[in-house]
Amino acid sequence: MTRQNYLFTSESVSEGHPDKVCDRISDEIVDLFFREGAKFGLDPYQIRVAAETLATTNRVVIAGEVRGPAIPKEQIVDVARKAIKSIGYEQAGFHWQNADVEVLLHAQSADIAQGVDAAGNKDEGAGDQGIMFGYAVRETPDLLPAPIYYAHKILEKLAHARHSGKEKGLGPDAKSQVTLRYENGKPVEATQIVLSHQHTDESLTPQDVRAIVEPYILEALPAGWVTKETVWHVNPTGKFHIGGPDGDAGLTGRKIIVDTYGGAAPHGGGAFSGKDPTKVDRSAAYAARYLAKNIVAAGLADRATLQLSYAIGVAEPLSIYVDLHGTGQVPEDKLEAILPQVVRLSPRGIREHLQLNKPIYARTSAYGHFGRTPDEEGGFSWERTDLVDALKAHF
Repeated sequence: MTRQNYLFTSESVSEGHPDKVCDRISDEIVDLFFREGAKFGLDPYQIRVAAETLATTNRVVIAGEVRGPAIPKEQIVDVARKAIKSIGYEQAGFHWQNADVEVLLHAQSADIAQGVDAAGNKDEGAGDQGIMFGYAVRETPDLLPAPIYYAHKILEKLAHARHSGKEKGLGPDAKSQVTLRYENGKPVEATQIVLSHQHTDESLTPQDVRAIVEPYILEALPAGWVTKETVWHVNPTGKFHIGGPDGDAGLTGRKIIVDTYGGAAPHGGGAFSGKDPTKVDRSAAYAARYLAKNIVAAGLADRATLQLSYAIGVAEPLSIYVDLHGTGQVPEDKLEAILPQVVRLSPRGIREHLQLNKPIYARTSAYGHFGRTPDEEGGFSWERTDLVDALKAHF
């Protein structure tokens, strides 16, 4: 039997965290290739991007493989600088204008391309082998696990306050962590709250920072979850003035648990940012979340885990696995048979259904790829619950 009473913790990091700076730059490059490809009338199915970013003190290195429009290095450098500026870095050790940005992108391997590209009767194959997971649970309005959901909300509210100019004393770099107590399988209380937030005024103490951030944390969490027994850890090192890549080097793809379910569900291991949707690490993980969320939204279960597996160059998934964790109203094996009928789970099928051939990726690079609101431009299309009727019809 599943445990009903326990503590569970998840963390989030802000857009200014060194790894998230790198995720943002890598995803801006994916968007750039889709935008420029559309401008020159290129087939979006032929665009390939795998961009990795390293950031350290006043230095950014962008490497990887691409195929698509011929984009000058200067334009890629400009995109990187604009991303850093948008995040808010204008400090001596990491400044959007002064950082040295090196671009080392080269053409995609022809060996990989021949396996992925559609040709003749061959459909577009997966960009790599791997396993991808999707998860949904009836704990929050967006069917995301509560610890990661509220860890994100805390940092989103603080980022909004910083960008609006309301909290000028806060810097871009921050990390949150929330420990929730579950009772009868439901989250009821925050037992521990951890927040480390960069501050622009070097003289601020942890007590000063707590006075700034506490109202936003209380606003982010449900009423009554913070009690007099809740333990707070605000800037527990005592000082957080040097932040971002100047304080700690960053790399694309190092925050995959922050990006997904906060450790409440399995992860296949592949990162998302910097990858075009032929890379099933990204697109199939989005599809798996989409299906899991619609299963729960349809009332077929209170909790659902979905696994998909792929081989490089092969279009259809090798396996589909569904676990409803004892909460299902329908047989799991029947769901496994039905899901490929509802959404074709090849790379091209996923891209068509979720409309992934668009410049929609930079917005995913911070505060989680899941539990977000679908937007008019097509971003977060995998968060829609438009399969509910189709799933119900099968049962």
